Amino acid sequence: MTIDRRLAVALLLAVGGVAVSAQVPQGVEAFDAAWTEIRNTHFDKAMNGVDWDAVRAELRPRAAAAKTMGEVRGAIRDMLARLGQSHFALIPSSADSPYTPSGDLSGDIGFDVRPIGGDIVVSGVEQASPADTAGVRPGWRVVDVAGVKLSALLSAMPQGTADRLARVEAWRIAETRLRGPSGSNGQVTFEDGAGRLVALSVARRQEQGESVTVGSLPTMYVRVESDRLRTPAGGVAGLIRFNVWMVAVNGPFQKAVDQFRSADGIVIDLRGNPGGLAGMIMGISGHFLDEPKVLGVMRTRDATLRFPANPQLVNAAGERVKPYGGPVAILVDALTGSASECFAGGMQSIGRARVFGQTSMGQALPAFPFVLPTGDVLIHATADFVTGDGTRLEGRGVIPDEPVVLSREDLLAGRDRTLEAALAWIDRARTGSAPGPR
Repeated sequence: MTIDRRLAVALLLAVGGVAVSAQVPQGVEAFDAAWTEIRNTHFDKAMNGVDWDAVRAELRPRAAAAKTMGEVRGAIRDMLARLGQSHFALIPSSADSPYTPSGDLSGDIGFDVRPIGGDIVVSGVEQASPADTAGVRPGWRVVDVAGVKLSALLSAMPQGTADRLARVEAWRIAETRLRGPSGSNGQVTFEDGAGRLVALSVARRQEQGESVTVGSLPTMYVRVESDRLRTPAGGVAGLIRFNVWMVAVNGPFQKAVDQFRSADGIVIDLRGNPGGLAGMIMGISGHFLDEPKVLGVMRTRDATLRFPANPQLVNAAGERVKPYGGPVAILVDALTGSASECFAGGMQSIGRARVFGQTSMGQALPAFPFVLPTGDVLIHATADFVTGDGTRLEGRGVIPDEPVVLSREDLLAGRDRTLEAALAWIDRARTGSAPGPR
């Protein structure tokens, strides 16, 4: 499976107020276990050009001398950062110290945010959610959460951070502030479209969707949505969106495809989708391919695994069908990551889909969890991934065929230019007046 930083909120839920136990004596054992596991499983025997023995010699004394779990984790996280790659993370099993207990982040605030320029802006509000009822609207700038100005938190990010990574970190900072215990209220100050400050108390609720637990990872909640839309020329397009790549997506996704088999085009919205089980891209792509074209290749240090499409020849009712053959558009943004990138980049590389939006995260390394002696969970990349045409997505991301700038002005006006561009292309594609997927 692949785990992405976009899942940071879910991963932080694992901390939830567990008391610190006498684990520090195991600190050096945990450091050694993490170092050894990465050395033995990293897909690049050259360790991405890092002298791994020297890293151990430098940082191990810190773990050995640590007096708190926070100090142990600091040494391990510093070690992971030396690789300069995605999908290396540490999920703590307890609070870092008795003085800095981690908060309960199980409550969903009911609206999405995206970094735009130097601001955090509401990008969408769930219909009939507490946020919608409270009056939160797309395009509003988030100024303050519980008395803390977001601008101050964002300005504390290290200078020189790549834009791609800075956007992800800015989102994480905002999201962890906005979330809180389910049933609590978030005190948020916004700036509306007229420049007025609006202070609201927004109720947090339990995460919506089908709960899914994978191994030692925290529970995730799967949501699949579909809608029938009209194109500018009056055609019909099916819209399918889901929030994470988990097996629970398969059934609803299949039913949505069945619903849209006669549509002029299908739009798959992967904006904000962080990834999940990478192997699922073979089945999902099979709804749109009648032959097993290779979407991409995963390479470990000792083996190569191909990801061919698995043509889906039976519908949800058990009847024989042909995979959907019409135009397919995929929507991505700066928070599209991991398995979503493998799917979007793979479909793009074989010419089966056209991609719209903003360049994705560029964090596409398959990774697995490993439990350390302290009970913490190490997430570590074990493979690299390239698309069917050999494009490496790590550090690059999926570059849209039709880039669309995300702007606050459009959000305030209720416009979704990325979706609009995809629908307009479907019109042109069905009349033969537009380029194909690539």
